[in-house]
Amino acid sequence: VQLQASGGGLVQAGGSLRLSCTASGNIVSISTMGWYRQAPGKQRELVAEITSGGSTNYVDSVKGRFTISRDNAKNAMYLQLNSLKPEDTAVYYCNAGIVRAGRYTYQDYWGQGTQVTVSS
Repeated sequence: VQLQASGGGLVQAGGSLRLSCTASGNIVSISTMGWYRQAPGKQRELVAEITSGGSTNYVDSVKGRFTISRDNAKNAMYLQLNSLKPEDTAVYYCNAGIVRAGRYTYQDYWGQGTQVTVSS
């Protein structure tokens, strides 16, 4: 099982980006999926998460600007980033709880990270 994140890039303040994360492999079930970010010198923080039923949760600093969504049929998750600020600059990681074939419990998986850089 792998998580593949994509969509990062360099954008000016006020701009937008859309991140994607796709899970692949022998997947039985995916529970909560989330986006985390880590800026230089800072701890990794949860940005947004979404349950399999579509309930969402956001860190206060991105509420009203970022939107998380998922497509269960495609084992995919997205993060729409609008009104970007320089303080949003970080490596963004996707995360998911996944049950893979032959197992009966959820395991935590991480994508490789995608860089988002917002210039002022």
